[in-house]
Amino acid sequence: MALKQVSSNKCFEGFQKVFEHDSAELKCKMKFGIYLPPKAETGKCPVLYWLSGLTCTEQNFITKAGFHQAAAEHGLIVVAPDTSPRGCNIEGEDESWDFGTGAGFYVDATEDPWKTNYRMYSYIKDELPKLINANFPTDPERMSIFGHSMGGHGALILALKNPGKYKSVSAFAPICNPIQCEWGKKALGGYLGSDVSKWEAYDATQLVKSYPNSHLDILIDQGKDDQFLSAGQLLPDNFIAACTEQKIPVVFRLQQASCFCSPYFFIATFINDHIKHHAKYLNA
Repeated sequence: MALKQVSSNKCFEGFQKVFEHDSAELKCKMKFGIYLPPKAETGKCPVLYWLSGLTCTEQNFITKAGFHQAAAEHGLIVVAPDTSPRGCNIEGEDESWDFGTGAGFYVDATEDPWKTNYRMYSYIKDELPKLINANFPTDPERMSIFGHSMGGHGALILALKNPGKYKSVSAFAPICNPIQCEWGKKALGGYLGSDVSKWEAYDATQLVKSYPNSHLDILIDQGKDDQFLSAGQLLPDNFIAACTEQKIPVVFRLQQASCFCSPYFFIATFINDHIKHHAKYLNA
């Protein structure tokens, strides 16, 4: 599959690049950012996938999170895809900020008119890793995932739905129980239809209840003053309770910070901890 390089910038002796490609899964052009650490010039490196939140593109994380130095030091390739298909000319895709463009929710839609293009789950799980592994010096056996808000939800469900695929998972302010919050009800109802049992397949709190073993170490940072936490959109307590019941290790840190007005200041503050968390497993 052909890649078109959009940009390339030297950064901490590695390169931050952006590429565009035609996605077979999403049936549109997609962009992704990829950081290649210095180690990638001489050998294969593990890959850490970042999933961004509502309204974001591939640019938010690579320009605001400040992850490059830690990724360079630990020898990690970091991939940051877009959050939804773009330019599909679907009626209503640009009408709201929390559904449609910029809000793919990392599910495979089953409802018209979304099911043809809105297949972000399969894009992240299958198509993108195959593309990355075919074109860059990766070790396909060493892969982890993390994200923020909607992307935190995406990271958790991908790890929980695919035991053993990812070495580790972490999240910043993830949407932990979407079948119980307004964001989730809107997105899952729109993409998957009215049958709530189908929504459960994309809900981290539901998925963790049937996770087959405890070999998954989860790190979550949550801002104490996050407006969406107090509004009941994130519901981390439900997820923590389910993890505790299943004896799945989860480190939940309630930080004295908000990730509502300025989420990437929050992410940049703790990003090194998350990179170290993943490096511990990816470089083991």
